[in-house]
Order: sequence, then C-alpha cells, then structure tokens
Amino acid sequence: MFARLADTLAPHTLFIGCSDARVVPELITDSEPGELFVIRTAGIIVPAHGPHAEGVAASVEYAVAVLGVADIVVCGHSACGAMTALAEGHDLGAVPAVARWLRHADTSRAGTGTPGDVPGLVRRNVRAQLTELAAHPSVARALAEGSVRLHGWVFDIATGAVEVLDTSGRGGETENAA
Repeated sequence: MFARLADTLAPHTLFIGCSDARVVPELITDSEPGELFVIRTAGIIVPAHGPHAEGVAASVEYAVAVLGVADIVVCGHSACGAMTALAEGHDLGAVPAVARWLRHADTSRAGTGTPGDVPGLVRRNVRAQLTELAAHPSVARALAEGSVRLHGWVFDIATGAVEVLDTSGRGGETENAA
C-alpha cells in the first residue's frame, strides 16, 4: 500500500472538514489512504477568495486544478465548538486568532437563525462555506465545465450518521448518507 501511495496521488474527493479530533474524514467516508484530499479548519471555514496568499485557497486550487477531484464535500458536525461559540455569543477575547478566523463565518449567522441554535447554525455554515467555495476561480471553472460536484454534509458524532444537505438552493435536508 505504501509503495503504491508513494507513486500515485489521485484522490477523487476534496473533503473539507473541521479540525475537531472527533471528525475523521477517512472513517466517516470509509475511505482508504490516498482517496481523499483533506482540508481541516476550525469551523469548516473556506474564506472568500482574495488577493492574499492563503492556505485554504491554495489547497482548494491544487485539489481542483491539479489533482482534478470530481467531488468536493464540506462537512460540518454536531457539537462544533466554533459554531457553539458563535451561536451562543461566547467571549473570544482570550483567543483573538480564533475570533478573527470565525469572522469568516459571519454570513452563516445572518438571516433567520434562532440565537443559540447550534444545529441550525452548523447547517447554515455548511451552505455558506459551499457558496464561498463556489466563488473560488478554480472551483467556479470546474463547476461551469461540469467536472466537479459540491456536497454539503453534517456528521453526527454521537451516532456516526451523515446528513446530506440539499444544496440546490431550496433549503431543507434530503437524505442520510451513512
């Protein structure tokens, strides 16, 4: 297996998940080493594309433009500390880098959300990050060409179930994936 991995890099999916240690992409997707290109960030945040060099944007671009992944999954999860902090208005003064990072999720908090509704915010955040992702130039090109598909998931830590979100713009959930 390691010899094969040393000579080949051909993941089929870019998996953007939380850096939470309980969220293990290969376990969630029943994938083998080399099948997923993984980006893990606090709160599954995909910052808006901009002129500054940035790790998430570089990784997205590489996965789509160089590796040619066919699918991109943005996977939120239950009991997310980042979304809990935002939903419940926690004081993040002691962690200023975290506070700055979570500002990228401001669009997730806008709209019809109920204060303190962590599960609702997790779902809105997955959709908001998919919107940001779709605006990245390499992703926008691949979407226009039909060479990549976007998926929004929410992983339930307690049950191991994956909820597939309807990302067609109609809102609401569709099916369970796992």
